[in-house]
Amino acid sequence: MSRALLVIAHGSRDPRHATTVHALTGRVRALRPGLRVETAFLDFNTPSVGQALSSLYLSGVREVVALPLLLTRAFHAKSDIPAALAESTSRLPGLSVRVADVLGPSPLLLTALERRLSEAGLTPADRATTAVVLASAGSTDPEAIAVIAETAREWRRTGWCAVRPAFASAALPRTEDAVRALRAEGFARVAVAPYVIAPGRLPDRIAAGAQAAGADVVAEVLGAAPELARLLLRRFDAAATAPARRPALTA
Repeated sequence: MSRALLVIAHGSRDPRHATTVHALTGRVRALRPGLRVETAFLDFNTPSVGQALSSLYLSGVREVVALPLLLTRAFHAKSDIPAALAESTSRLPGLSVRVADVLGPSPLLLTALERRLSEAGLTPADRATTAVVLASAGSTDPEAIAVIAETAREWRRTGWCAVRPAFASAALPRTEDAVRALRAEGFARVAVAPYVIAPGRLPDRIAAGAQAAGADVVAEVLGAAPELARLLLRRFDAAATAPARRPALTA
């Protein structure tokens, strides 16, 4: 295999996080059996980005597409991941790394959110009478916050009677405040859709806030949804085949 996909997740002390990430990358492998797919973590879990790239390099791989398992371009995508990749390419002669775009925004993410709400009990008939809180982890990056807000607006256009963004940290409103605000506006049914990939501290905070505010429906995290697996491959293909808009990282 001359080229590999390296999926870079955030990492967490919560063991459910790594389990979910591996389930997602396993689904990607099943969709594209000829592609080597590996996983790395920025923090808490192993292998690190450097360890994963070293392992790929020692096995003969010289071209890697690094894919940030992130929904928005915030600090990790803009700083942490490029720094980790640059450190590795500086010590591995001949290794070329292309960096794929983050996952969001994408219609496939909205489809995955719809899937999780359906699994939580909502039907297509509920769409016109249900207000939804799009609950993300949160960020101090204005670009990331703007993307979440735009995602909520786009999702509202698909027929939900309201879609409002909320955040578990770093930005406002919190999930519970968004649920209560929708109640105050007169919406009888409020659902919370976590816009996060894997379980952990912040998703737990989203769920706790939703329950405290009396949300009628609380969906699961996106997890290893088939739409996410397809989206990873789309991002891989775009990075692997498009003319480089910026130089690949090379030693």
